Amino acid sequence: DGGQYGGDQDGGQYGGDQDGAQGDGGQQDGQDGGQGDGGHDGGGQGDGAPPAGPSPEDFVDIKSVEPNAEDPGRQEDASTGTFNSDCGVNENGKFNSDNVIAAPGVSNGAHHMHDYTGNQDTNAFSTDDSLARGETSCVNQEDQSTYYWPVLRALNAGDGQDLDEPGGGQDGNVGTILQPTEVTLEFQGSPVGDVVEMPRFLRIITGDAKSFANGPANANASWSCTGFEDRQLADKYPLCPENSQVVRKFEFQSCWDGRNTDSANHRTHMDFANEDGSCDNGFVAVPKLVQRIVYDVPEGPNFAVDSFPEQLHKPVTDHGDFINVMSEGLMSEAVDCINNGRDCD
Repeated sequence: DGGQYGGDQDGGQYGGDQDGAQGDGGQQDGQDGGQGDGGHDGGGQGDGAPPAGPSPEDFVDIKSVEPNAEDPGRQEDASTGTFNSDCGVNENGKFNSDNVIAAPGVSNGAHHMHDYTGNQDTNAFSTDDSLARGETSCVNQEDQSTYYWPVLRALNAGDGQDLDEPGGGQDGNVGTILQPTEVTLEFQGSPVGDVVEMPRFLRIITGDAKSFANGPANANASWSCTGFEDRQLADKYPLCPENSQVVRKFEFQSCWDGRNTDSANHRTHMDFANEDGSCDNGFVAVPKLVQRIVYDVPEGPNFAVDSFPEQLHKPVTDHGDFINVMSEGLMSEAVDCINNGRDCD
């Protein structure tokens, strides 16, 4: 019972508590899992639901927020370098409502639109082989990685170009899609030691598109404004002052199990570092991807992230996805930069 993408079902591919899902606790649910429990983007049906949310209570004046961003301390052996990949701001206008990580082979598996930079082949039917052949928007053509996240929309500027499409108006996502003014894709080191190379085709999802329903265990949203990035919001949209832009930031898991490029629930092969920066036993530190996405938005509470209809466009549902398709040589170069304290691009 529960259909292909629901929650508690035996063998369900994208749902929550399913036989075969690895691990337990906060990392156990998939990323997009439909209208059942668990998941990040794997199913769930709009059912023609009218658009709903966000509410005025989902917004807060960033100037009223106390500084709360913590800079983790670094030990003497920290890997302090960075590696940046410039892949543009989706100038190509590549959008779809698929999620090849959480819902492979399922058209409109996300039920909301994703923004893509990097690999231009990415859709529900992409494979490692097709991604390896795909063109890339990255300046360094050896980075064919896939970077994607839900679009942000202006809610007061018309119904949008996808009003009648799955993932758009058919799933309650209306408004004009906003193109970022800036996207930064930075790979960082570990505060306690060196990092090792990510395997090619490693898949990482961060955040939970269903966290409004599931609770915060897998949530990893972070909203702020330029000039105020010492103040981060997990469950509110920021109202920024004049000449300040909205910032979304995703800090991805950076501890890898050393074996798998994916897992049954798309989470348990990766983990976050502990508070002291160390990885749990059996996990090794890999470069930490930090995505920073900047937007000009309409004044007032007139913007929202795409979501499943029942998630009401809540800011806590923000999430990001990454597939590493760097060449082995480029990944080696990135790790060398990070471990030797250099800033490279």
